[in-house]
Amino acid sequence: MSKIRAAITSVGGYVPEYRLTNKVLETMVDTNDEWITSRTGIKERRILKGEGLGTSDMAVEAVNELLKKRGISADEIDLLICCTVTPDLVFPATANIITDKIGAKNAFGFDLMAACSGFLYGVTTASKYIEAGGYKKVVVVGADKMSSIVDYEDRETCIIFGDGCGAVLLEPTEDDFGIIDTIMKSDGSGRVHLHQKAGGSVKPSSHATVDAKEHFVYQEGKAVFKFAVTNMADVSAEIMEKNNLGSDDIRFLVPHQANKRIIDATARRMGVGSEKVMLNIEKYGNTTSGTIPLCLWEWEKQLKKGDNLILSAFGGGFTWGAIYLKWAYDSK
Repeated sequence: MSKIRAAITSVGGYVPEYRLTNKVLETMVDTNDEWITSRTGIKERRILKGEGLGTSDMAVEAVNELLKKRGISADEIDLLICCTVTPDLVFPATANIITDKIGAKNAFGFDLMAACSGFLYGVTTASKYIEAGGYKKVVVVGADKMSSIVDYEDRETCIIFGDGCGAVLLEPTEDDFGIIDTIMKSDGSGRVHLHQKAGGSVKPSSHATVDAKEHFVYQEGKAVFKFAVTNMADVSAEIMEKNNLGSDDIRFLVPHQANKRIIDATARRMGVGSEKVMLNIEKYGNTTSGTIPLCLWEWEKQLKKGDNLILSAFGGGFTWGAIYLKWAYDSK
């Protein structure tokens, strides 16, 4: 009996229209375009504008696109996993809100939080549901409205993050395509360097926490960069070695778009040139769970059936990981 694998069979994406450029940020905080670009590679980021709009609204656009591409209806979805750190509400799960909005009446859903590694964790989780044999169509959404938790008076963080969403459909295959291997890791001691101080059960929301700006992203940039540049590169090299892959075997590295210097270090560690690296950080910034699926969305037409991809990420918490997959279809 052939082994069942989970394969990506469709991709959708969405980014808001409004562009927050480095030039605009210069009018908001003490920074400048050259400083931002040289340290991060970011030129602009998209921001979701509009009263009452949240993460689920971006996800609806992305999921509906992938359904249209695949030629299926929402009621064929078995499971929807939403990877996010900016849920619409504390509860219910944003995944449940998405399924309601798109009409996925036969799907169950849940949210998964692993910061910038969320999409990789979500794909790994989805693949296990499919490999177990009970699920045929699983959607993984990577979406974040980071503007909702960014302090635009903090120049250390406001230059980095943007809003956006990518989504993929996974289906079973008995061919030699799909998710071949995954390595997921975490180290909770890293939480001190990157977190949101208030709003959880340890420090519930209060007038004092709001006044102290403790509901925004808190990041110790140098410490996070040091951990990320090492671990994201190491796990990418590890999954290549584990699967006997050389740099010539890789079609694309699909890295989390956190910082161009981290991406460059990962590519060097893998031995792949810049022509094999998906890079859109200059346009979108760090959309957290959205960065990797947005890359797949933008590069989809360049991908061919059988292409070897390495997906790699590092996130707050700390979380990090890599996925080795063989692309399962030729784009039309």
